[in-house]
Amino acid sequence: MASHASALKAHRQSLQRREHNRQLRSRLRTGLKAIRAAMDQKDLDGAKAMLNETVSLIDKMATKGIIHRNTAGRYKSRIAKRISTNA
Repeated sequence: MASHASALKAHRQSLQRREHNRQLRSRLRTGLKAIRAAMDQKDLDGAKAMLNETVSLIDKMATKGIIHRNTAGRYKSRIAKRISTNA
């Protein structure tokens, strides 16, 4: 364990950041699962409604560096493609 005050503070900050990032990633995964579930149940309107919220969340996470920007693009592309093919 760190013994300097600055190292202790950095450790506390890293714990807070990790928990915050974990919560955001959980929200993202939940949103993606909800869209996939709506698509499986042939609920296109519900999936399209959730699409805007999820894409916004993906963009925010990519901007803040929680997920890589290519990963964000891949998520958005796959969801949009799946919705458009089922429409």
